[in-house]
Amino acid sequence: MVFKFKRAISRQKGPSKSESSGNADASGGNGAISSSPPPAGLVASTPAMAAAMRPNVNPMGTRNPAMPIVRQAGPVALASSVLAQSEQKPKDSKLPNGKFEPLPSFRDVPSADRQFLFARKLNLCCYTFDFTDLSKNVKEKEIKRQTLLELVDYVTSGTGKFTESLFEDITRMLVVNLFRSLPPSHHENTGSESYDADEEEPTMDPAWPHLQIVYEFLLRYVVSSETDAKLAKRYIDHSFVVRLLDLFDSEDPREREYLKTILHRIYGKFMVHRPFIRKAINNIFYRFIFETEKHNGIAELLEILGSIINGFALPLKEEHKMFLVRALLPLHKPKSVAVYHQQLSYCIIQFVEKDFKLADVVIRGLVKYWPLTNSQKEVLFLGELEEVLEATQGAEFQRCMVPLFRQISRCLNSYHFQVAERALFLWNNDHIVSLVAQNRHVVLPLIFAALERNTKSHWNQAVHGLTSNVRKMFLEMDQELFQECQRKFQDDESKAKSIDEKREETWRRLEEAATTRSQNYCSVVSDSIMNSPTGFGTSLGGGQRAMVGS
Repeated sequence: MVFKFKRAISRQKGPSKSESSGNADASGGNGAISSSPPPAGLVASTPAMAAAMRPNVNPMGTRNPAMPIVRQAGPVALASSVLAQSEQKPKDSKLPNGKFEPLPSFRDVPSADRQFLFARKLNLCCYTFDFTDLSKNVKEKEIKRQTLLELVDYVTSGTGKFTESLFEDITRMLVVNLFRSLPPSHHENTGSESYDADEEEPTMDPAWPHLQIVYEFLLRYVVSSETDAKLAKRYIDHSFVVRLLDLFDSEDPREREYLKTILHRIYGKFMVHRPFIRKAINNIFYRFIFETEKHNGIAELLEILGSIINGFALPLKEEHKMFLVRALLPLHKPKSVAVYHQQLSYCIIQFVEKDFKLADVVIRGLVKYWPLTNSQKEVLFLGELEEVLEATQGAEFQRCMVPLFRQISRCLNSYHFQVAERALFLWNNDHIVSLVAQNRHVVLPLIFAALERNTKSHWNQAVHGLTSNVRKMFLEMDQELFQECQRKFQDDESKAKSIDEKREETWRRLEEAATTRSQNYCSVVSDSIMNSPTGFGTSLGGGQRAMVGS
């Protein structure tokens, strides 16, 4: 007997035609079931279980080979419909009546029945437990954990191609177990704005003993040669990918590490999803940069993108260049850039190495987002700048060297010795020294004043020594230019000194004039009061007038 519906419904739910139609109408016509089905491992039967299992399962719980498997016909249930069904599952559902018992092992059933047993085990694992209470449902949790391990072994063994009906069961199990609301961060609970990811311990998910196995199952399922990408893409669709990306905000680093590997594998296997995945990651970056500045998975997403950028074909598409300008470069702006700077820097360098003409864009972007008051960020920027300059050609260097070395000049005079020291370390790089030597007539005048001020007045001895080495390098490079810059610096210093003296003299004269005018004003006011016919002088006695006059 075959049931036909407008929307796909799981073969394990098994209600009658009238019941299914009623459920579809009650859910607004979207085919979502209002409540989650009980697991297939329950001994206590329900009408839905009986309808699903009676036609082709014998009392021992295995399929009767003489009877065909009854499946509900209709369109294939995509991940979006599975997601909709999972939303209807109650968050704190109680264990249904009956026992939660393990199913037979795959070794104990014939090869022909293993796929059907695989589906039953998937359905058993669709039941979730509360892990905040370790003493609750201990036996059931262990049964589910062992079942999940068996599912991982089955997928790894590659015993046969997954049928289209199994894709829906697999997707439902993944959706029920993985896609959940993440708990709020500790700093969000306390209302603290000064959150430091390096100092505070992350929140570990208590359900990780099960989640880890589910993630391992998903990873083996994606990379398995038995998973047909053409069929699986209908279940691992855009909605599935978006929900997977939402989980990157988890505080648990173990979960983010699995997600990073799985998303990378999905990107590699499902070529049709690649543009969408890149766009979805872009949207996460935009929200992080321009709205929240809070996200736990930026480093992992950038690590995935580093591998993706490495595989970009040449010449680079305009879309990829816009991604560099609109997403990667603005990622230097948030305060928490130190958490993901290593991965961000790698992505930036990949772009410059693939297209050296982008060096000018990258360097100007770094100068644009250069920190003004955060010395640690400045040290990071200088390190990244050195890597970019190593991959920069002469023509691109000439386009951006003026704003670049104006910024470096400010770093040379920084009172934070690490910033000044890191800026001076740039001259330890042979390629950068070569670029500077070719353009010394422009570079040296921009930084000479900063070098001279460091020599005269910087408080740190290490900065003094490094500055002397750089001055000596320029002197040996072009003595005539060095002397010319020195004369100009001395002239500028004398002019500045004379300007300061004139300014001080002007202020001195202004102060004297103000003092004189104040005294004259007081004298005039006093005389006017004394001589006025209606003033205080006429109404006071002689002695009082004398006091006023004095």
